[in-house]
Amino acid sequence: MVEIRTLNCGIRIVMEKIPYVQSASIGVWVRTGAVDEESNVSGVSHFIEHMMFKGTENRTAKRIAEDVDRIGGQINAFTGREATCYYIKTLASNLDKAADILLDMFLHSKFDEKEMAKEKEVIYEEMKMIEDSPEDYAHEVISELIFKGSSLAKSIIGTKESLHGISRDMLKKYIEDEYTRDHIVVSIAGNFDADQICGIFEGKLKHLKPSKEEKQYTEEGYKPLYEVKVKDIEQSHICLGTRGLEMDHDKYYALILLNNVMGGSMSARLFQNIREEKGLAYSVYSHASSYLKAGYFNIYAGVSHDKIHAAITGIKEELDHLKTDGITEDELAVAKEQLKASYIFGQENVNGRMFSIGKNATILNKIYTPEEVIRDIDKVTMDDIREVSDLISDITTYCGVIVTNKNCNLKKMMLE
Repeated sequence: MVEIRTLNCGIRIVMEKIPYVQSASIGVWVRTGAVDEESNVSGVSHFIEHMMFKGTENRTAKRIAEDVDRIGGQINAFTGREATCYYIKTLASNLDKAADILLDMFLHSKFDEKEMAKEKEVIYEEMKMIEDSPEDYAHEVISELIFKGSSLAKSIIGTKESLHGISRDMLKKYIEDEYTRDHIVVSIAGNFDADQICGIFEGKLKHLKPSKEEKQYTEEGYKPLYEVKVKDIEQSHICLGTRGLEMDHDKYYALILLNNVMGGSMSARLFQNIREEKGLAYSVYSHASSYLKAGYFNIYAGVSHDKIHAAITGIKEELDHLKTDGITEDELAVAKEQLKASYIFGQENVNGRMFSIGKNATILNKIYTPEEVIRDIDKVTMDDIREVSDLISDITTYCGVIVTNKNCNLKKMMLE
């Protein structure tokens, strides 16, 4: 049972009590991310997330880590395109101490300029790591191409130039403007006392600005784009992607199920064709990602340099097969069982539940119960699948990215 309380300051506490466990996960969510950033501060949300761990008025960075270890906790954070989250998982008996650490980081981080300079170097290395990981790089670029002209195309990590230009004053101003009470959610799942949790947070965040103006989602219209990145690597990495559906679309689960049929498991069509039948790739899969206002569907394959054309041909075969013949009732039934199992497995730990209720409350302003999710998966029909198949079955609507060892005509290979 999920309970939502609103504190006197307006911040929502989203709680799911699980009395039979001895742990709890607590997260502070902020509805801000790359979509909210101007180009001159691109990557600032991600930078702030890093700096929250670099020391407060009460704790050094080392002390933060030591205090988390003292309570047997696991602390982490992440920045997305639409939200940022700081969280700790710990024993239920130490939940008050975990909340104190999070609040200290969230409210009293020093943002020391020397630490900022050091952390910029750390993020520069993170940028190099992405650049040196061709699979990660291909996924990053395909997303930027698919959403080009929209606010979702903005990079989460930013650029070296934008990060270099972010001063302490700019960082503090961004927090002041974006970390507002109407865009903050505290999410908790596990074994806890609801009154105690609300008491811990009541009054602590009241000095934050009450609200901010909602930013309008920008969109210039979608068109397929193509990019080939030449690097000295041993394997070519292919990403082909097109627009999908937003998080709250009534056909959301239909697309998720279709993705499962196409490339979500070892029995999926792309895996069976590209890997098992043709022996072209070790790794081949698809995934569907959704945001508040848009989404995308992406197919990935890692292949030998001389197998690029054959792999793209195999992908086109499966898309044509989907367009011509659709999927079978049995494939849909199997996909439903797989998706329900994956969802339930994720819900059987306190972090999974905290993420689920926190993300939904922060981005969608609503909570879906596990019963509602299972019901929505079960009610997807073959007609729903046929409708979303039209979104992804036409290769001419796809953007394309290849990271490979020599230049090639990707657009020609996709459209010939």
